Amino acid sequence: MDVVLAPDIYVNASVALGSSPEHAVRRAFSGPGKPKTSTWVMERVQSMLHALPEFRDEAVAQQMSTIRGLVDVVENGEHFIDDWEKALVALAKAARVGRVLTDHPDLLALKNAQGVEFVSSDAWLVEQATPPPPPVV
Repeated sequence: MDVVLAPDIYVNASVALGSSPEHAVRRAFSGPGKPKTSTWVMERVQSMLHALPEFRDEAVAQQMSTIRGLVDVVENGEHFIDDWEKALVALAKAARVGRVLTDHPDLLALKNAQGVEFVSSDAWLVEQATPPPPPVV
């Protein structure tokens, strides 16, 4: 897999079935290996789900258990709650990928930070569905 998933992608996929983030998460989880993540991402996802009125504590616990069973935690750095850019760049580098999948408008506006590209779920899904160019003869 060539991307890591930001917390907003996990949360949006959890609440909006049929959405671009939900399709992106399904595609990411269907690959040969487990998607890479960090403790910071998991903490943010849990916090964001708890903030949603439609998710009761039991539903959050079940959703987090499901997500944890599908990912590999590869980065355990200390990042503050609001350090989205720093935490996601550290995760991408630890996972050895050059891109972060996010729909967070502030991150998408950055486009790139320390050599890590921020890509929207819509753009990534289009990219995944586009066949490679024909070979040059």
